[in-house]
Amino acid sequence: MRQPVKHIVFDIGKVLIHYDPHLGYQDIIPDENERRWFFENVCTHDWNVEQDRGRTWAEAEAVLIEVYPERTDHIRAFRKSWHKMVPHAYDGSVAILEQLVAGGHDVTMLTNFASDTLREAQVRYPFLTVSRGVTVSGDIGLLKPDKAIYDHHVRAFDLEPSATLFIDDTAANVEGARAAGWQAVQFIGPKQLKADLRRAGIEI
Repeated sequence: MRQPVKHIVFDIGKVLIHYDPHLGYQDIIPDENERRWFFENVCTHDWNVEQDRGRTWAEAEAVLIEVYPERTDHIRAFRKSWHKMVPHAYDGSVAILEQLVAGGHDVTMLTNFASDTLREAQVRYPFLTVSRGVTVSGDIGLLKPDKAIYDHHVRAFDLEPSATLFIDDTAANVEGARAAGWQAVQFIGPKQLKADLRRAGIEI
């Protein structure tokens, strides 16, 4: 029998705020095909993930500039244009987050995010500070879906894993949480999230 949920943990990107790197480059690389090539070959997802693991932007830029010196300005534009990549919040998800907090539920956040951009996001989106706290991958050098980051979050916030419900948009991260002994649901949208919470015995 599933244990009643005592703790709720939110991911941030694509659960509470939108993220799309293409939005930061629409003026810098207007041609869609060239822009797609750039993200597939230069500032790739795997390259960006290392900033989520804690690598500095200066180090990250240097790695690419050595290989693509002709793309120096485009490479450095990634951090400079980051604010354009997170243009809005998901109002429905934010409403659920705030209702859970207001209702007295124990809510925290666990995110793959660079340290500096997370703090920038918290200033732009104050609801990212309403929970009891957040584990940021870039602060601790661990990434979802590694079991170690879930275990770290449990220790940091004194959670009971089997009584913890995790909400993340990425299937691998959901499975990682389950492998760490958590309950977890994949975020599809606010309507589905409300239904998932209801099934977990949480009414909002």
